[in-house]
Amino acid sequence: MLALSHYNSSSSPLLPRSSNDSGGKVEARVAVEGLSQQGNLTLLQPTTSGVIVVILSMTLGIISNIVALFILANAYSQQRRRNKAIFLLFASSLVFTDFIGHVIPGALVLRLYLSGGVHPDDFNSSDGMCQFLGGSMVFFGLCPLFMGCAMAAERCLGVTKPLLHSSLVTKTRAKICLSAIWLAALCVALLPCFQLGSYAYQDPGTWCFIKVLSDTQEVDVTFVVLFSGLGMASLAVALVCNTISGLTLVLARLRRKPGSHHSAKSHDIEMVVQLVGIMVTSCICWSPLLIFSLMSAIRSYTGSIAEDLSSYKTLMVMAVRLATWNQILDPWVYILLRRTVLRKIYLIAKCQAGLRGTIIGRWEPTSFPSSEKHQVNQV
Repeated sequence: MLALSHYNSSSSPLLPRSSNDSGGKVEARVAVEGLSQQGNLTLLQPTTSGVIVVILSMTLGIISNIVALFILANAYSQQRRRNKAIFLLFASSLVFTDFIGHVIPGALVLRLYLSGGVHPDDFNSSDGMCQFLGGSMVFFGLCPLFMGCAMAAERCLGVTKPLLHSSLVTKTRAKICLSAIWLAALCVALLPCFQLGSYAYQDPGTWCFIKVLSDTQEVDVTFVVLFSGLGMASLAVALVCNTISGLTLVLARLRRKPGSHHSAKSHDIEMVVQLVGIMVTSCICWSPLLIFSLMSAIRSYTGSIAEDLSSYKTLMVMAVRLATWNQILDPWVYILLRRTVLRKIYLIAKCQAGLRGTIIGRWEPTSFPSSEKHQVNQV
């Protein structure tokens, strides 16, 4: 969503003048010289293809989240199992947060994009829009990570300690947990309002984030460490909890006696598979931004980023573009990894395996003796 045609052109006030220049060329040269005295001439021109990419990305994200919300709301209204209903409550809240987090920052980025972006000389300045956009990036970045961690911990407790889970986890407490998650993310996003960090425009001038590339102060490094640390800790806890849940379900499946009732386990398997999908998506989409922002802030604060500044700018832009895809891919986890879809995939795979086994069975060596015996009997 953050593509922008960025052209730099510099000229010197001591350029030689040609006597054969036409009037238009002389005027253009004078204009360039006047701008060059103030600094580099930067032309920010959004391309039509870039605008189309932004619009298509926003449209895809909005449609995906709406479809997933409809599926989850329908499943939540028909669900009678309490543990499944609590999971669907968390999942619906996550998709709704992704939807709002895709629309609000996306609309602001599109507005900056169409207006031509911000001049590089103003990157370190921060107006009201930059403060709001930067806070939105932090808030809507932490919320999905926190929710994925909470969902993984809830399922781990439900799989390993079902009796304790039934006595501790209720819908009311789940709603309180969701409110605490939103409040915690909001508190982190509002820290720059109390001079504990700052937001700044980022290259190419169409988005705002924590100040990590230039004029980074000690409070900015602390802010980045807090943001990245909370994000990576959430991913680590989700990884541990999902691993424990998965191993517990696999062992229970292996120990299950033939003919025993296992419908409850199928619900647990579905939820754990979806949580693994959420975790993998979050790790792929958010890890680069969490890591690169921390590295950029530390190197900028120590003054060792000057020689690699352009590389870090490119990495930050690529990382934030990848992070925006988390809000597009999350809904497809629920759309594609539902039990009905997984059952169809399993049946198709089973049919294909059975068909392949039938074909191979026709050419097994054991089939030849039986045919020879049949011929002997006929004789």
